[in-house]
Amino acid sequence: MQIRPVSDLRNKFSDIESLVFSRKEPVFLTKNGYGSMVVMSLDMYESLTENIEAKLDAADIQAEETPERLSHDEVFSAVRAHIGANK
Repeated sequence: MQIRPVSDLRNKFSDIESLVFSRKEPVFLTKNGYGSMVVMSLDMYESLTENIEAKLDAADIQAEETPERLSHDEVFSAVRAHIGANK
């Protein structure tokens, strides 16, 4: 994992760009010793987000097809039960 100060984005952009493309991994930038942002290639970003729009569309269709609605408590109770069952 590459961690660099955020000032490197301005002062050493070509170094950051080379790291992102040569290692095919994100570069984490810090400001005053704390995480500030992440720089990654467009290809990496697209691979992380490629299925999100399709899944949101599927959820919209499912919501239109069923009148069932769950409360916040019902959803998180089910998630907690599922996580607990996998331990």
